[in-house]
Amino acid sequence: MAKIVLGVGTSHSPMLSTPAEKWPEHVKRDLANTSLWAWDGKPHTYEEMLEMSPASIAQELTMDVWRERDAANQAAIAKLGDVIADVDPDVIVMVGDDQHELIHEDNMPSLLVYWGEKLPNKPRDRSRMPPSIALAAWANEFDEEVELDGEASLGLHIIESVMADEFDVAHSKELPDGRGEGHAFGFVHRRILDGKRIPPTVPILQNTYYPPTQPLPKRCYAFGKAIRRAIESWESDARVAVLASGGLSHFVIDEKLDRGVLKALGDHDADHLSTLPVELLNSGNSEIRNWITVGAMVEGMDMTLVDYIPCYRSPASTGCAMAFAYWD
Repeated sequence: MAKIVLGVGTSHSPMLSTPAEKWPEHVKRDLANTSLWAWDGKPHTYEEMLEMSPASIAQELTMDVWRERDAANQAAIAKLGDVIADVDPDVIVMVGDDQHELIHEDNMPSLLVYWGEKLPNKPRDRSRMPPSIALAAWANEFDEEVELDGEASLGLHIIESVMADEFDVAHSKELPDGRGEGHAFGFVHRRILDGKRIPPTVPILQNTYYPPTQPLPKRCYAFGKAIRRAIESWESDARVAVLASGGLSHFVIDEKLDRGVLKALGDHDADHLSTLPVELLNSGNSEIRNWITVGAMVEGMDMTLVDYIPCYRSPASTGCAMAFAYWD
């Protein structure tokens, strides 16, 4: 039977692929954002966040600090790439989310498993993106269209197995015409595995962002356990890596939330992960759900926290807290 030999967790924020000198470009989006979800579990305007944020944030906003944070981010990305390359798994099962790239309001499932033979990665029209997003779009796509390998056999087995475990997942064998994989998966292929072998990939999409079909934390944990059972019952001698893409807290950084999640992941504290307050898992924070799901898949494996790097970009506590970890 197949075996999980590696677990990985990585952030995929555009800030990871934007020079530190350009981080203020991302603040322009914060200024216009009227739903900055904060540590009180409520949405706020930028002006409200300014009033709520401690003055000490100012020490995080110097160019020297930004360059230091950026260097740490790049080192962590390289480390995860080396870890995956050293293990050289036969397949990667990635858990990520979609942000209206492939899935829209006309039909938005809570959970979806992709089981196509091929997984296209296609350059997108950057002229239609916010300038700060276009600046970092290179990190999610290759210069030209690429047809990456899927793993249809494992994808189908996961679908059939989790359905038997009472998870009524949606499925997809192909992407919408003219579109490639979403940023949560493209970032891993383009940045984490840059210049390295890209194993066949089974993408699993969780609707972390958009109510009303966001899965509860306890459902994510149970889903992760079901996926693990599926992988370990797949009639193959494949060595499988599992990976969570996204997070941690953004666009308002919540270090208390993040550190609690990372500790729980390292301790395999299912109760903590399963009972995280849902009001703290909105907007970018919602991608913590992907880590919860993978955390359930790697029970019993040892976690190495490569780095946790809170990257503040404004005095309103906005930014993205980056996290990089692996389990073996």
